[in-house]
Amino acid sequence: MQRRAESEVKKKIRAIQYGVGPIGASIARLMREKQAIEIIGAIDMDPAKVGRDLGEVVGAADAPWGVKVSAEAKEVLEQAADVVIHSTSSSLAKVMDQLLMCLEAESCIVSTCEELSYPFRTHPELAAKLDTAAKEWGVALDKLVVTLAAVAQRIEHAKALRVVDASKRRLPLQKKIGAGMTVGEFRAQVMTGVIKHVGLPESVAMVADSLNLAVEQITETIEPIVATERTETEYLTVEAGQAAGVHQIGRGLSKDGKELVYLELQMYVGAKEPGDTISLSGHPNVSLVIPGGAHGDIATASVVVNSIPVILDAPAGLRTSRDLPIGFFSPNARP
Repeated sequence: MQRRAESEVKKKIRAIQYGVGPIGASIARLMREKQAIEIIGAIDMDPAKVGRDLGEVVGAADAPWGVKVSAEAKEVLEQAADVVIHSTSSSLAKVMDQLLMCLEAESCIVSTCEELSYPFRTHPELAAKLDTAAKEWGVALDKLVVTLAAVAQRIEHAKALRVVDASKRRLPLQKKIGAGMTVGEFRAQVMTGVIKHVGLPESVAMVADSLNLAVEQITETIEPIVATERTETEYLTVEAGQAAGVHQIGRGLSKDGKELVYLELQMYVGAKEPGDTISLSGHPNVSLVIPGGAHGDIATASVVVNSIPVILDAPAGLRTSRDLPIGFFSPNARP
């Protein structure tokens, strides 16, 4: 009997896209490029998207894809996908029911929820509940965004600075950082929790635990970056004296108050020198600079999709980027 080709024997990875906002759309387009992935369903509550072809909703050149967007999450999840790509909210509390529903469908999950990046310190009860559920159903759950790499024999302090020119990003993000608000409006929105980069305390905790730094306290400050000149973007105008964006700092402190981790984000319209800088103090000192920085939306979609083969092979339970070796998932990879 003639042996069939390997690509015919192995089935494709069956994927569902849960949430078809800007990030979800970017993820779906990237998954479409992978020969090893078959998108079998899409979930979104937006009436303007429900019932439409997913390819058309995400603006794909090869639309239609033959996959309809549905608001009936349970029905879509009953198709028994290998993996669900979840991108609906930054708040872990808000998406818990969605995640548990995916686990009950016995699908692995890769989520872009920022608070899920490393929830063990900030949301220990929710993290434990997800870990237990994932183990009960025999699947793995993960949130992968950015992994801080360490190339040193000893590390005493970790610092990362990210400067982002938000004028080149989508409108929801420009609004999320308070661009165009008065300073008073900005501070009021900070108090209500509307303006901030969600997940910075989680990032501090992940770095501290990954590098075995004795962080006992995590602090966070959020201030406006005030525009010194008028700046126009594709979507809005920021006048001099208005908030151009957010200046957010997360610190990890030892029991006696010594700073061990420092993460700083400057995200505002009109940033002159965007880029990412990582500095590790120890033996030896290590520095890494990425001129221009990694584009957040592109990087998020890439890390999520590249993590799919890894999460499918991971032990059941709640996994973070600290746990998993993420590599490049080639578009030509075989199923």
